[in-house]
Amino acid sequence: MKVYDQVVELAKRRGFFWPSFSIYGGESGLYDYGPLGVLLRDNIVRIWKESYLADDAIFIDTPVMVPASVFRASGHLDKFADLATECSKCHNRQKLETVLEASGFHNIIKTVPEANEFLANNVVKCVVCGNRITSATEFKLMFRMPSQGSVGDLYLRPETAQGIFVNFKLLNNFYRNRLPMAVAQLGKGFRNEISPRQSLIRLKEFSQGEVEVFVDPQKKFWKDFTGTHRLNLLPRSGAPITAEVTSPEASPLMSSNSMSYFIDKTASILRDVGINLDSVRFRQVPLNDLAHYSSDTWDVEVRIDDDWVEVVGIADRNDLANHEKSSGETMSVKMEDRTVTPSIIEPSYGIDRIFISVMIHSFRTRENGFKVLSLPESVAPYHAAVFPLVNKDGLDKLAESFFASLRKKDPYVVYDQSGSIGRRYARQDEIGTPYCITFDSQTLQDSTVTVRERDSAKQVRFRTHDLISAGIVGNPAIRDAFRPSVPQ
Repeated sequence: MKVYDQVVELAKRRGFFWPSFSIYGGESGLYDYGPLGVLLRDNIVRIWKESYLADDAIFIDTPVMVPASVFRASGHLDKFADLATECSKCHNRQKLETVLEASGFHNIIKTVPEANEFLANNVVKCVVCGNRITSATEFKLMFRMPSQGSVGDLYLRPETAQGIFVNFKLLNNFYRNRLPMAVAQLGKGFRNEISPRQSLIRLKEFSQGEVEVFVDPQKKFWKDFTGTHRLNLLPRSGAPITAEVTSPEASPLMSSNSMSYFIDKTASILRDVGINLDSVRFRQVPLNDLAHYSSDTWDVEVRIDDDWVEVVGIADRNDLANHEKSSGETMSVKMEDRTVTPSIIEPSYGIDRIFISVMIHSFRTRENGFKVLSLPESVAPYHAAVFPLVNKDGLDKLAESFFASLRKKDPYVVYDQSGSIGRRYARQDEIGTPYCITFDSQTLQDSTVTVRERDSAKQVRFRTHDLISAGIVGNPAIRDAFRPSVPQ
C-alpha cells in the first residue's frame, strides 16, 4: 500500500481532511479540513507568513470574484485552458497530457489542431478502458458567473495574483514608492479541473499563498545573499545538479538574483514545515511549456511515492504592462533617473499540496505496525497530551488541574483519560503530538510526571511546576532531555 493511500486513510479517520458533502454522494475536487487539519494548516501558513514578514513583505486580501476585464487583460480569458480528451466508449475525460503519458508519449502539444494531428498519426488509448482516443478539445479552466451587475461577467479567480497586480499603485504608495516590494496574499483559488483527483493534490477549490515581488526590470535584484541549501536542480538542459543556488555551478542557471533568492527561501520554508529537502527538486519549466504570463519558471516538486508533485511555482512575470494597456492606469514608477514598469518574481505556494506533503514526509510505521506522524513541533496540531495513568487515587484530579494550568500557557494541549495508556500513546503518535505527559503513582509522592517523546518513545521525569513555568514547546530542559530525537 502506497504511503499516499495510508496517509489519506489516516487523515479521514483521525480528523485531518475528508471528501466534502459525502452524505449526498460527494463532489470530486472538494475537500473539508477537519479539526486537526485546520490546526496543522494554520501552522504551515503561519510559518510561510512569518518568513515573508521577515523579508518586509506586506499583505493584502482581495475578492475571489473578479471582473472579466481583469482576466481579459491578463490573458486568462483566451489562454487559461487545457487540452482535454473524452473517450467515445466510456466517456472518461482526461487531460491530453495524462493520456499521452499513459501511452508512452511525452510531447508538449499546445493547440487543438496539433493535438488532433498527433492523435490521428499515433495510437493513444483511454487510461480507463483502453479505447483509442482520436480527438481533443480546449477545456476552459475558470468558473464563470454570468452577467453580475454593472461589470458584466464575473469569474472565480484561478489565482490570487491579479488582486495584487490591479492594486499595484495603491500598494506602492503605501510602501512609500520603494522598490523592490513584496506583496503577499493568502486565499482561495478555483479551477475547473478536467479530472479532479488525489484528494488535496488536484482540487477545484484550493488555498494559495502567493507573493508578488516587484523589482527593477533591468536588474531584478532583491538582496545580496549566500545560498543556504544544497538543492536538487533540474534545469532545462536536462542535466541535474545538486548545489547551492549561488554556487558557480548553479548561478548561470538562474535568470536573476531575485529568482535565486526566492528559490532558496522556498527551500527554507518547506524544510521548516517538515518536508525533507532530499525528496524535493527544483525543475526549470521548458520554454514551450511556460504559462502564457511567464518568461521563466521553476517548479518546486515533492516526491510522493513514485511521483513528483508540484507544490510551488516560482515565475518571472510581466503582468503590469498588460493592465496598464487595458485599464489606462499607469503602472510605472520612478527609479533614480528612470521611469520603469516593474517586473515581477512570483513564488506561488499551493497550501493544500504542501499540507499533504508534510503529512506524507512525516508518516512512518513502527515495527509493531502502529502509525506515527513525526511532525515538527512547530506544525503539530497539539504540542502535548496530558493523561492520568488511572482514573482513581486522585491522579485524575491532579492531571486535570495540571492540564488547566498548562493550557493557560499553551492552548495547544489536549487531555485524555480514555482507554489504556498504550492506546492513548498510540492515538497521540498517530496525530503527531510530540509529547505525552502522564500522572502516575510517583506523582503523588514527589510531584513529578513522565514526559514521553513521540519518535523515540523515551520517557523522562520532570517536576510539574517546571513544566507549567517553562511550557512544553521551546522548553530547553525537554529539548536537552530528548536531543537529538526531537524534530527541529
